[in-house]
Amino acid sequence: MAYMSQEGYDKLIAELQYLEGVERPKASAAIAEARDKGDLSENSEYDAAKEAQGHLEAKINQLKLAISEAKIVDTSRLSTDSVQILSKVEMTNLANKAKMTYTIVSENEANLREGKISIATPIAQGLLNHKAGDEVEIKIPRGTIRLRIDKITVG
Repeated sequence: MAYMSQEGYDKLIAELQYLEGVERPKASAAIAEARDKGDLSENSEYDAAKEAQGHLEAKINQLKLAISEAKIVDTSRLSTDSVQILSKVEMTNLANKAKMTYTIVSENEANLREGKISIATPIAQGLLNHKAGDEVEIKIPRGTIRLRIDKITVG
């Protein structure tokens, strides 16, 4: 089960509808066009179209699974007492005084450019259940990072 916001769930639904309604017919048309070009045994265009269709179907199945396992969290009922899923955490790196803000989301919603990190990441795991003002040491692949949680809001 993956906890996510209504916004994240709606994005998954929209992507699935796009893939099924737009990309799937394009893939079928590409296969039909390549098939019309003759001998399939030496038709690399046909092979490529079939492979692309396979990747598309795998992506569609992955989205359907994510949607079926999604549990939408009512953000109005979330607490800002401690860090949890969908918390927006403002923090300071104590080594270099750099400030950063991340929202902790499900794997499917993670997008670093939008400041959304997966709950499965070491940083998110290290922040969970801590309160504003807490200093935490988190083991990351490059060593250990010390962070101070400055503020917790609902993402």
